[in-house]
Amino acid sequence: MRENLLKRIVIDPNIMIGKPIIKGTRLTVEFVVERLAQGWSQAELLRNYPGIQPEDILACLAYAAYIMQSEQVYSLKAA
Repeated sequence: MRENLLKRIVIDPNIMIGKPIIKGTRLTVEFVVERLAQGWSQAELLRNYPGIQPEDILACLAYAAYIMQSEQVYSLKAA
């Protein structure tokens, strides 16, 4: 299922300086995730941005989770 969701996210260097966006829009994954973190509901996003679907919001979250999986944390020891 995640693979199908991730197909909704595209990266084009000519749109929004290459940030990941919802396909066919200029809405970045960052923007959608930020709004959710600010407490916006899915219904609010859909009402304010009628060009997107509920699956697009899930795709943004799936993309964010995918990116976080590759994050690596290193312990720094004091000298």
